Amino acid sequence: MNYNQYTLPNGLRIIHESSVSKVTYAGFAVDAGTRDENSSEQGMAHLVEHLIFKGTTHRRAWHILNRMENVGGDLNAYTNKEETVLYASFLTEDLDRAVELMSDMVFHSTFPDHELDKEKEVILDEIQSYEDNPSELIFDDFEDMIFKDHSLGRNILGNPQSLNQITREDIIRFWSNYYQPSNMVFFVLGNVDFKKVIRLAEKYTGHLTLSDRISERIMPPLYVPQHKLIHKETHQAHVMVGNRGYDAHNNKRTGLYLLNNMLGGPGMNSRLNVSLRERKGLVYSVESNLTSYTDTGIFCIYFGTDPNDVDRCLTLTYKELKKLCDLKLTPSQLAASKKQLIGQIGVASDNNENNALGMAKTFLHYNRYEASEAVYKRIESITSSELLEIANELFGEEQLSTLIYK
Repeated sequence: MNYNQYTLPNGLRIIHESSVSKVTYAGFAVDAGTRDENSSEQGMAHLVEHLIFKGTTHRRAWHILNRMENVGGDLNAYTNKEETVLYASFLTEDLDRAVELMSDMVFHSTFPDHELDKEKEVILDEIQSYEDNPSELIFDDFEDMIFKDHSLGRNILGNPQSLNQITREDIIRFWSNYYQPSNMVFFVLGNVDFKKVIRLAEKYTGHLTLSDRISERIMPPLYVPQHKLIHKETHQAHVMVGNRGYDAHNNKRTGLYLLNNMLGGPGMNSRLNVSLRERKGLVYSVESNLTSYTDTGIFCIYFGTDPNDVDRCLTLTYKELKKLCDLKLTPSQLAASKKQLIGQIGVASDNNENNALGMAKTFLHYNRYEASEAVYKRIESITSSELLEIANELFGEEQLSTLIYK
């Protein structure tokens, strides 16, 4: 694989991949997300992500905002269940500017009180907006069912009660604990010499020391299927069906990835789309999704339909799942499914921003990164018998949970 890696004495891992583009993508991926919050600080990881834009020992918020914008670059960040990522896209000639800025934000933020109050209000508005969109909210409520009483089930945004109780001291404690070089990856994808990448990382982070911080994530409790109906004032009914999935280390994950794509992936010819929409006209959108975490995973199906058609749609959904449990794919079906998925990955890999973020996430959690070609080989090696085994492990109706907004 054409990538380079190096670790600084302070524990900061560096990964770099070359490209011929004039645009470079770089950033810091922090091994801290929603699942690392305790019950009294829900929304903390996301709040910290917002606040690192609001002032450092060297800059005020306005100067951070303009530093990359003034040269046509873009500065962005996101938080999810297991990581927080700050990254920038810019012309390669501005690499030094970008690395200096992001290092300042990640390691020298000051979290001013007045910015904390403002940002809480911003996130509270974000929560309200989110709650007004049941087709998105149901995903979080479903994860809360699947990972009942565990931090993986919490909303990334937190809730108004927990956010209002978070103090500046709480934020500094969380930031000091997790925003350590040894808990991060610095990543660069661009037409840059790797020696220069190392020099810049040393220049702006070399003064930081190696931390002896130890953090252990708690496994979610044993999964028990649940069925819940929530009455909401919506025109459509919104439905989720799913189960725990495989973690990112499990060899069966690629097979589930293929099954998920066949069942409800982005292709218009996915089995659920053909069954529920093309043949019956019962839904506008139906999809299935798969997320693999470091020690567990989740598989889910979503559709929105007329409240009177919920049972009919569920029957059709279970029928498609049962087919995968009972019938081996024929050689031609298997070959076509593999070809479709490999093609989708190939198209997606033409986006360097996605490639940079995928490289960062993989290296952060697994200390490795693989080319698309390695993924293709794993897909090509999947057999019909393996897919049948996976389907029977996960897709049986008695193993599935359901959540309905109606």
